[in-house]
Amino acid sequence: MIAVQWIRSLLFSLSATVSLPIIGLLYAPWAMVSKQGAYAGCRAYARFTIWSARWMVGLRCEVRGTPPTGEALVAAKHQSFLDILMIFNALPQSKFIMKSQLRYAPFLGQYVRKMEMIFVDRGKRGAAIAQMVKEVEAGRRDPGQLVIYSQGTRSRPGSRMPYKVGTAVLYEQLGQDCYPVSTNAGVFWPRRGLYRRPGVAVVEFHDPIPPGLPRDVFMARLEETVEQASDRLLEETGHGALYAPD
Repeated sequence: MIAVQWIRSLLFSLSATVSLPIIGLLYAPWAMVSKQGAYAGCRAYARFTIWSARWMVGLRCEVRGTPPTGEALVAAKHQSFLDILMIFNALPQSKFIMKSQLRYAPFLGQYVRKMEMIFVDRGKRGAAIAQMVKEVEAGRRDPGQLVIYSQGTRSRPGSRMPYKVGTAVLYEQLGQDCYPVSTNAGVFWPRRGLYRRPGVAVVEFHDPIPPGLPRDVFMARLEETVEQASDRLLEETGHGALYAPD
């Protein structure tokens, strides 16, 4: 059965790779003239990949909780490319904070620039935060859901990584509700490798944290909510033992 799942995983990875430029080309005329066209193209890719994962590798995607529809800050756990697709598909007008190199990626780069995503250079922390704040402020004329990965990068399921201060800076700057988001997607679609496990990948939106809390209180509440829920979702998969701390 493992050999069969490997074959299915390879075919799925090929499908996800090949469909990106195909969908990108199909939506390109609309995306070149309209931000909504760019959103539609990216949403079509996300939905195709989520749909094909179900029947190609037995991986079902489930969104729990209530995603925000108005202006909000979304502070998410990041384990996999899959949780990006799921969060993007769940939000009506998301704007992700992403590493600056992605603006030059083939097909994807053209789309994320058109959608006016926020690009951050991960070099010097102080400069990166200042750059992020400036770009977010410039984009506030276009309301939506600002998505930040609070740990700054993908993390292994079950691991503990520090939460970056950038999330607190945006929380204070925006004065909006902050929606914590947990996930177990990395169990099924890992950071490295092509093998995809069957099961149920979950992205869970939690009750919003209201604006105005002191920075340390906000960060402690955010981390506790996301980490405890992500650990619970990991245990639901039945693969928790594989990710036990060394």
